[in-house]
Amino acid sequence: MASITSDAPTILSDEELDTPEVMTLPDLFEVIDGVVVESPPMGLDEGLLANELKRFLDAYLAQHPAGRALTEILFDLSPAVSRSRRPDAAFISFDRWPKGKRLGRGIAMPATPEIAAEVVSPGDGAADLMDKLHEYFAAGAQLVWIVYPSVEQVYVYDSVSTVRILGRADRLDGGAVLPGFQLPLAELFGPPAEAGA
Repeated sequence: MASITSDAPTILSDEELDTPEVMTLPDLFEVIDGVVVESPPMGLDEGLLANELKRFLDAYLAQHPAGRALTEILFDLSPAVSRSRRPDAAFISFDRWPKGKRLGRGIAMPATPEIAAEVVSPGDGAADLMDKLHEYFAAGAQLVWIVYPSVEQVYVYDSVSTVRILGRADRLDGGAVLPGFQLPLAELFGPPAEAGA
């Protein structure tokens, strides 16, 4: 695990981006209290689910152009928390990041998504997921979706203390953030796993 100074910005100048320290950052990482922490890659199933979730969000946004769906983008959650987190999928509105505004070369987007989604891999710990949940809401997220592929459930958080648990027969909706967004979870999870598979 590499470290950066706790007061180092996560949006860096062109000169800073070309320093050996930044050029040797791991491919996937988060910044926790000023320390760069390498993120393990998602498994194949989890990666496919994150991409499918983005695909469904993109289809909705093509009809209702309210913002962008993103995967694996690092978001700077300061000043609410001294963290930069990388949700597996996210939605950020044009109110928070205007349409056409370039991201530049920085390592973290200086905004908070309205929706953050985490697809749980076997190596993800419950405490880390709860930390992320609290951090997303502290920074201004309005919905957090935690997707559990192994049991085909989505935990929908409207706040840190309000959760709905959805299963394969249910529909994931966008609430007040994405009115009219409806995703049948059977379509997200795909065909049921065969016995013994």
